Amino acid sequence: MAELTHFDARGDAHMVDVSAKPATTRTAVAEGYIRMSPQTLELITEGKAGKGDVLGVARLAGIMGAKKTADLIPLCHPLPLAKVALALEPAPERPGIRVEATVRTTGQTGVEMEALTAVSVACLTVYDMVKAAEKGMIIEDIRLILKEGGKSGRYEAR
Repeated sequence: MAELTHFDARGDAHMVDVSAKPATTRTAVAEGYIRMSPQTLELITEGKAGKGDVLGVARLAGIMGAKKTADLIPLCHPLPLAKVALALEPAPERPGIRVEATVRTTGQTGVEMEALTAVSVACLTVYDMVKAAEKGMIIEDIRLILKEGGKSGRYEAR
């Protein structure tokens, strides 16, 4: 098992010192879903949600969430993000919306948390925008699907 770097020798949480690490291109891709009834999915895909363009607003919220990750997760480094892109697509087989976030930077630490935060915030925004139609929606299966760059190299989910 890998060493947990957010804890010192005494077990106290601390921010990892990355100052000696070389800056490399780092990419992370995360995905998640918000499951809902077919009727709620139809409201979204047909543009009939009362609050406007659900997927467009959720895309922007996800981008903003990625940029605010260090403000939300206590030990994350604030990073200059070079790219944050979100794809929100209907997933009628669930039924629901699949959210995928791709985040990239050139730096001394990875952007996995930024990609995961982007997906989470986008899913929460979808929920917020259509909760009047359905309160029982489920946000699920948020996970890292790809990570590239840095000392640990490439990770790809199966």
